Amino acid sequence: MTPDAGYDVRATVGEVEFARMMERYRAESVAAVAGLPGRAGLPYDDSGEVLDVWGTGARPRPVFVFLHGGYWRMLSRHDSAFMARALADHGIATVVPDYTLAPRASLEEIVRQVRTAVAWIHRHGPEHGLDPARIVVGGSSAGGHLAAMTAVGGWQEPLGLPPSAVRAVLPVSGLFDLRPLVRTYVNEWLGLDEARAAALSPLLRPVEPGCPAHVVVAEHDGAGFLDQAARFHARWPSELLTVPGRHHYDVILDLADTDSALTRALLNLF
Repeated sequence: MTPDAGYDVRATVGEVEFARMMERYRAESVAAVAGLPGRAGLPYDDSGEVLDVWGTGARPRPVFVFLHGGYWRMLSRHDSAFMARALADHGIATVVPDYTLAPRASLEEIVRQVRTAVAWIHRHGPEHGLDPARIVVGGSSAGGHLAAMTAVGGWQEPLGLPPSAVRAVLPVSGLFDLRPLVRTYVNEWLGLDEARAAALSPLLRPVEPGCPAHVVVAEHDGAGFLDQAARFHARWPSELLTVPGRHHYDVILDLADTDSALTRALLNLF
């Protein structure tokens, strides 16, 4: 097997299905937020990046922060709010940040930005109907990696946050050890070496028992993603969910279904 084989997930579904899924992300996100209470385009960082808040109510609500995938180089918050209405029905607000895409930003900078978005929720969330004491962070694919990077320790105190700033994480088809990517086509835009890849790998960081995870993969996910999920689950305080009949791109859309196993896993984290 070539280094690319386990991580070229677009090849597992084909170009037609990939394009269809990208269209579904945008269309279902637009439909989910239509008429939903919230605020769009709120700056959270000096980088100029912004976030959207959806599904707020009369009282501060628990928060699901969703970090989009796209191998750190594509997609945006506009493609990533498809769960907002389903979660609002359960009394949960959804926050969807943008982050600067690679290669315009380094992966270290992307990680910094998403952590800053969490810090923004702690400082300004109550102004927008968000409860900073009940934040769960999730993400798909590259977003799963970023979600896990908010679970590890060492970054909260410099931003003035408590160690429990993130109560739990939901990485879906995530990446937790970036060292294998150094030898793949993905490194064309990441530009990582082994040392930087290791430093950016949540699997290699000390375990934070106070931040549980529900680690999710699709039955027909890429081989590299299945392996990484199993390894992260074995090391982190977590549950492992393999969603039958789903592939790398459609599994995350189950969050738009209030009765799906994925949505139930998320609700359990609250």
